Amino acid sequence: MCWSKNIELALLIQTSFVMRICLAHCFIRTSLNRFAHTNPLHLDVFQSVVRFEAEVVAMTAALLGSGEKDSAGQICGNMTSGGTESILLAVKSSRDYMKSKKGITRAEMIIPESAHSAYDKAAQYFKIKLWRVPVNKEFQADVKAIRRYINRNTILIVGSAPGFPHGIIDPIKELGELASSYGICFHVDLCLGGFVLPFARKLGYPIPPFDFSVEGVTSMSVDVHKYGLAPKGTSVVLYRNHDIRKHQFVAVTEWSGGLYVSPTIAGSRPGGLIAGAWAAMISLGQEGYLENTEKIMALSKKIQSGIKEIPELFIVGKPDMTIIAFASDVVDIFEVNDLMSSKGWHLNALQRPNSLHICLTLQHVPVADEFLEDLRTSVHTVKANPGPIHGGLAPIYGAAGRMPDRGMVEDLLVNFMDSAY
Repeated sequence: MCWSKNIELALLIQTSFVMRICLAHCFIRTSLNRFAHTNPLHLDVFQSVVRFEAEVVAMTAALLGSGEKDSAGQICGNMTSGGTESILLAVKSSRDYMKSKKGITRAEMIIPESAHSAYDKAAQYFKIKLWRVPVNKEFQADVKAIRRYINRNTILIVGSAPGFPHGIIDPIKELGELASSYGICFHVDLCLGGFVLPFARKLGYPIPPFDFSVEGVTSMSVDVHKYGLAPKGTSVVLYRNHDIRKHQFVAVTEWSGGLYVSPTIAGSRPGGLIAGAWAAMISLGQEGYLENTEKIMALSKKIQSGIKEIPELFIVGKPDMTIIAFASDVVDIFEVNDLMSSKGWHLNALQRPNSLHICLTLQHVPVADEFLEDLRTSVHTVKANPGPIHGGLAPIYGAAGRMPDRGMVEDLLVNFMDSAY
């Protein structure tokens, strides 16, 4: 197969939106199949996959500030298996970087309570003390509250653009200034926003600063397998410079198996997924992502307006992007969720406050009216006939939320996971 012809075809096709998506899917499948046997751990053997990874990282960095003067062309990174691994690596690199820079050996990090649970995982894995700080009344990271937790052992603070629960962008600029003033690392979780916010900004949406243009940002996590439309299992972790990224790598010199160095948590990695991510970005291009973003942002406006027309519901905070969380003071929102599940909708159940959210994608564009009608009907049904439906999860969510002993809830989750496998 001639790859140059595939690239030319992907770039020259300027027909309908549907044609572009179909072409991208075809190109991705071809790439996955062609490189399914490859493993970028062996840099000298699978040089094309290594190049694909470098280009995915470079294209992602270009979206997120690599052209800024402050970056000095130093922004770098690697591909990972997903947002969690990207966050884990950023935390590990920040810990080791701050140890070398400041001699910190009892590391602590500070996150808003809306930050992803991957930070809890990182804290457990890497023996870091975690401070989870309540958000402000707008459901954003509270900069003043975070400042109060900073001490001589602080290695890292965190912001999200947007946060997973409510789709709200944290005050990244203010957090960056805070990190800079204390000389600590600052990670921005762009797993959801990385392939939406740059294009929404180009479309004229009032997007606040969120990327490496913000002084103080030292690392970012960006999922290509979400709005980048790449195959599942593809994310990127980015660093402001090589000095920070070097602390991500593991090198072993005393192994009888020879010299060993690995850039990520995984040793062997699936080269087919890397090629698939590269194919997605090459075939869609900036024009394709702009079209996608325009459709999804317009859909977000429509869904928000529709939810506001249901008097029993209210939207949590002021969503900036494509995640919309909603709650109720009138009906049990988890009972509403059970009814929506019975109609084929998959919504995420949240707590503090009890609420639901929908993460809008291109698949929701043609069914927006159907979603709003099902939501309206479900709310009215629960209001007229309160009480859990048979087989629903509302009682479990409700009971777990009221348990004062969070250790008991943790045990329930672990036992549930254990039984699933």
